[in-house]
Amino acid sequence: MFKNFQRSILISVVLLNVSAAQQTSPLAVSGFVDAYYSRNFNQPSNRTDKLRNFDIVDNQFNLSLAEIVLQKKAEPVGFRLDADFGAANDVVQGIAPYGATPYNTLTNIQQAYLTAILPIGAGLTVNAGKFVTHMGYEVIESKDNWNYSRSLLFAWAIPYYHTGIRLTYPVATNFTAALHVVNNWNSSIDNNDFKSLGLMLTYVLSGSTTFTLNVMDGVEESEPNIAGKKTVFDIILTHQLTDALALTMNADYGDERTLNGLATWKGVAAYARYAIDSISAIALRLEVFDDPMGYATSLSVSKLDVKEITGTYEHKFSNSLLVRGEARYDFANAAIFDKKTVVNSQKNQPTLLLGIVTTF
Repeated sequence: MFKNFQRSILISVVLLNVSAAQQTSPLAVSGFVDAYYSRNFNQPSNRTDKLRNFDIVDNQFNLSLAEIVLQKKAEPVGFRLDADFGAANDVVQGIAPYGATPYNTLTNIQQAYLTAILPIGAGLTVNAGKFVTHMGYEVIESKDNWNYSRSLLFAWAIPYYHTGIRLTYPVATNFTAALHVVNNWNSSIDNNDFKSLGLMLTYVLSGSTTFTLNVMDGVEESEPNIAGKKTVFDIILTHQLTDALALTMNADYGDERTLNGLATWKGVAAYARYAIDSISAIALRLEVFDDPMGYATSLSVSKLDVKEITGTYEHKFSNSLLVRGEARYDFANAAIFDKKTVVNSQKNQPTLLLGIVTTF
């Protein structure tokens, strides 16, 4: 009953803001459709690419994500609503495949939050509702990343979204701070009596270099299995080396005190993107992810160490059509990948992928 009440309140508030937006300022509408085809050279019989989150299905054409965004700029009050459909959204929302878990009114809403700019100092921005996480360099929308597939860090080290309040304040012209008070990781309803706290500090070192520190801390286990807090530190360093070449480093460290002791996970990803011209580019990602207890990946492997190399070529056939070809090679220190009918028999997983995104 409480869940239905909370959903009704959230939807009612968004609809009220839509009505107000139509009277005061234009409503911006945008979106995209993202589809791909992937081929795993291990040819797993279950047609599943291990340790991937969005490009999971092998040897099939797949609708990854279709998204519609409604947004009203905060002047001083606004809102944003992102409606998502597709396999990637099912992963984000924790929906079991083939409808095994019933849908509810929030599972197709990636974001739905109100925005208010309060006249405090340089202006305090308040967001309230459901919003994507501040953690990590990559995002859910493939078109906004350098590579099509997502990193191991994005898939296993950090959350996807939160529900709560976000306060953002420009401390200086080159320094912004944000505080998050949210229910927990990847859920609209809290599973315990504790709230989680998030912090985002962004410092522009120069016109070409930006440093960001993200933190999440809070109890995430459901009662009565609560053992301890879950803490993640996330560092992002970006640098525009030349007009054509951009570099990024993303590093994560996380731990959680469980009933079986302290579980930790950590990793680092290095990125490079070179713009060949205004319509084409190449990108490279090198990454290592350490999951010593197999906790983050939910794999029963001790001292698990996974690496991946991803190369991506992209071409814009128009402002609304983006095509990407990608080669990726995952490899580990243990046989965790499948080959044909034999599970957990390979230490590597080579794949090729073709992704197409059209925007409006």
